[in-house]
Amino acid sequence: MRSLVAKLPAMSSRPLNVRPSYLHLPAGNWHTVLDCLCARFPQISRDTWLQRMARGLVLDDQDRPLGPEAAYREALRVQYFREIENERKIPFQAHIVYQDQHLLVADKPHFLPVMPAGDYAEETLLTRLVRETGNPHLAPLHRIDRHTAGLVLFSAEPASRGAYQALFRERRIDKRYQAIAPALPQYEFPLRRHSRLEKGEPFFRMCEVDGTPNSETLLEVLERNGELWRYRLFPVTGKQHQLRVHMAALGAPICNDTFYPQLNDEKGVDDFTRPLKLLAHSLEFADPLSGEARGFQSGIKLDW
Repeated sequence: MRSLVAKLPAMSSRPLNVRPSYLHLPAGNWHTVLDCLCARFPQISRDTWLQRMARGLVLDDQDRPLGPEAAYREALRVQYFREIENERKIPFQAHIVYQDQHLLVADKPHFLPVMPAGDYAEETLLTRLVRETGNPHLAPLHRIDRHTAGLVLFSAEPASRGAYQALFRERRIDKRYQAIAPALPQYEFPLRRHSRLEKGEPFFRMCEVDGTPNSETLLEVLERNGELWRYRLFPVTGKQHQLRVHMAALGAPICNDTFYPQLNDEKGVDDFTRPLKLLAHSLEFADPLSGEARGFQSGIKLDW
């Protein structure tokens, strides 16, 4: 019978202060963990997984390295460190707005992903903050799109994480966004948009469909500048791309949006000179531990 755990490599290149990705092995007929990983991630070659295993970058849930002969077991929790060859650098910096034992509030620039995914592993807000603070327990309590700038709230302590997660789950946090988009003189404000959002095509886009609404946004006008207005957006619900879809559906797609109303980002190459004019501007809530009123505001300004 194959051993589940490989011998510890003589030299591990496990990244310091970098969070791994996780996979609970699905049901299947594979003989080894390696076989399962190759089937689950066909875009990653077998040689690449072998190299990662040789460097101690594939682990079980006890932080023990897994080798090529490690036996497959359904539901085994595997840790692995993602590596992107020639990962594109994001030339913008995040700023820590606030930090204490339990919370960290970061001001994220446009184009920087919150979490490792897709083509990004090192160039993410989480990875950068873990390195900057030395706290491997950081975890985002919510996410904003890679193309959106602004505030992201992180849990800094696992013991209190659930209390802060409940703020979002129970909608006890006031999130306000700003956007620059074409004028909508045909509507009266404040304006509410209700609709049903479902996955569209390609898979990363959302679309409005018939049916019971599952998304709601409140819109206000902050400033008028000819054909462009600055809007304040209150996402009552938190569906993926909700604000972008709702603005486009109203006839005012957010400036520089390459996803809505039509996909204009086929090659997936960012134009750093044309950021999406959408900003997670402020967060307000009653602290679930102390009861103290908390309020944070982004230092980023959307220009015309």
